[in-house]
Amino acid sequence: MVLKTFGWSFAVTALGLVAAFFYGGWQAFGIVAILTILEISLSFDNAVINAGILKKMNAFWQKIFLTIGILIAVFGMRLVFPVVIVAVSAQLGPIEAIDLSFNDPERYKELVTDAHPSIAAFGGMFLLMIFLDFIFEDRDIQWLRWIERPLAKLGKVDMLSVCVALIVLMITAMTFATQAHQHGGGHVDKASTVMLSGIAGLITYLVVGGLSGFFEGKLEEEEEREHEAEEEAKKKGKPVTGVALAGKAAFFLFLYLEVLDASFSFDGVIGAFAITNEIVLMALGLGIGAMYVRSLTVYLVRQGTLDDYVYLEHGAHYAIGALSVILLVTIRYEINEIITGLIGVVLIGLSFWSSLRRNRAIAAAGGGDGGAGGSSGSKAEVHSGV
Repeated sequence: MVLKTFGWSFAVTALGLVAAFFYGGWQAFGIVAILTILEISLSFDNAVINAGILKKMNAFWQKIFLTIGILIAVFGMRLVFPVVIVAVSAQLGPIEAIDLSFNDPERYKELVTDAHPSIAAFGGMFLLMIFLDFIFEDRDIQWLRWIERPLAKLGKVDMLSVCVALIVLMITAMTFATQAHQHGGGHVDKASTVMLSGIAGLITYLVVGGLSGFFEGKLEEEEEREHEAEEEAKKKGKPVTGVALAGKAAFFLFLYLEVLDASFSFDGVIGAFAITNEIVLMALGLGIGAMYVRSLTVYLVRQGTLDDYVYLEHGAHYAIGALSVILLVTIRYEINEIITGLIGVVLIGLSFWSSLRRNRAIAAAGGGDGGAGGSSGSKAEVHSGV
């Protein structure tokens, strides 16, 4: 079952890592591996949500999502989107950006380094909003209660995450941005650029979140209509199957899944800029990760859920928070890519270990509540992260 479901993902992983090694040696190999882990962990809840929607589709639309959908996910969000970010920030055409990355890597590195403050401000604010909205939300499952419980109480204040993010942006613009790092070791004042880019990142987050909310509302309306139709059919003595009902809204569900996947992809793609500016390495790492997200989705549909690892969502969001801070710091200071990537991997690893401890504690107690984080409840709340 595992080999059948994850076979293509394993094959793509092997090919991608080999390609990374030949492209840039062991360092490139390590960066792609870290990006893959980052993408999988950040998209874990994406797979859970995808599975919940995908199981409502008939077999035909499931295949469409797992074939055409993966092309959109990999080539659209994981390849085209990073190129667009680099092109806009460095004021290049998309083709020129790709051409430079292959044929004149030194010039490409100079342009990206000079454009990094705007990329970092945009990405840092987007990721920071994801983290703040997560940490300020009151939830049943808590990993680090001493942090999450008091912040959840503060989160009852409306628009608190936006206010905090804007304060962080102002501080960043007045400190790091006044001595922004440029190629050759120089520093220039890019406070206004950082401020504008940060606001753009904040607006993008709000737009993506609003769009996802709109589609969720439409989906709920569709499900309500289908439920009413099912009740009416039962009154008339006509059998109604779940698959038939799902088929009526399959195209809408497909569009919803693609929008949802795109919104989930923002954190992984933007977080990748905290690790590397190499378009090729981004495409390899994020593409491999996207394959695993699709495989996880299939696995969840066929086997059940991965809700046993309830703290993984927390670890992923703490990693997002760490990456957002790192991005803002790198406006002025250089931080090694491997160190940046390992911070996220360590946080995710700790959350996985805590989940295992929690499961063992519950098993030892005969199925009662308990765990490493002292949380209540036995299932994780599924949250989009956008």
